[in-house]
Amino acid sequence: MRLRPLVLTVTGALAALSLTACGADGEAADGKSATCPGGRIRFGVEPFEDPAKLTPAAKVLADALGERLNCPVELTITEDYAAEVLALQNGKLDVAMFGPLGYVFASQRAGAEAIASFGDTGGKVSSYTAGIWVPADSAVREIKDLAGHSLALSSVGSTSGDALPRKALADAGLKTSDVKSNYAGGHAEALLALAKGTVDAAEINSQQLASATQSKTFDPAKFRKIWASDPIPNDPITVRGNLDPAFKKAVADALLHLPSEKVGQIGALLNVSPAAPLVAVDKSTYQPLFELAATLNLTDKDL
Repeated sequence: MRLRPLVLTVTGALAALSLTACGADGEAADGKSATCPGGRIRFGVEPFEDPAKLTPAAKVLADALGERLNCPVELTITEDYAAEVLALQNGKLDVAMFGPLGYVFASQRAGAEAIASFGDTGGKVSSYTAGIWVPADSAVREIKDLAGHSLALSSVGSTSGDALPRKALADAGLKTSDVKSNYAGGHAEALLALAKGTVDAAEINSQQLASATQSKTFDPAKFRKIWASDPIPNDPITVRGNLDPAFKKAVADALLHLPSEKVGQIGALLNVSPAAPLVAVDKSTYQPLFELAATLNLTDKDL
């Protein structure tokens, strides 16, 4: 199991907390704190964005969760989707944020339970879309025209950067061998490959598009979108299923009562703007992704 060697712990007063330092309000029947049962909470986040942007944004959320539960939170940006699933399965993480398809595998293999996601100003779960883009002057006008061309995908196991584009190719009647697909290593890398002209087409989801357009690393006017997916419910925050129900409830309650500004920074990386509180989700929210995995015969081995 590979974890990116970056662990951030909530500092200040929280750093001095011990197993018995959690408040009496969260005390379990055995005398241990239901909100801080092991003296810390280990929180993993998928590597969906450049770590230089993702780490400080995720730390704001982790710090806020730790303050709410009066318990130190250790934040780990995992190396990839598979590493995060394995870490949860092996009891190395207590709370984990996954991409929608990553959650499917984490649910099946590690018993992950979705409890919260990023809400919009109407109090509903926010969403994003997958997309495939080509240069504006490309002869490729639609999916079927990609035959014989190169396509940059994000990374194995990505919802918008792998599974959905591959399903779109299949729906268009293209075989795997018809398109020269390759994994760029991430959403930003796939976009960069297209911007540099090293591929004929690339997956670019709406989140990465917004981020790259804002940072002026991508000019949409020079490119053209030839396909877009249906809306995808945004990334869920999950808890490991075999944990104490009192702890799981405490984490869910804490997340759902965090102020907007504590989730806004990482939410912005998911193109959730303006900032809004997290909203409750469960397995049914992501049922279309379970169906997608079944349609493509995907298993955790595909990670």
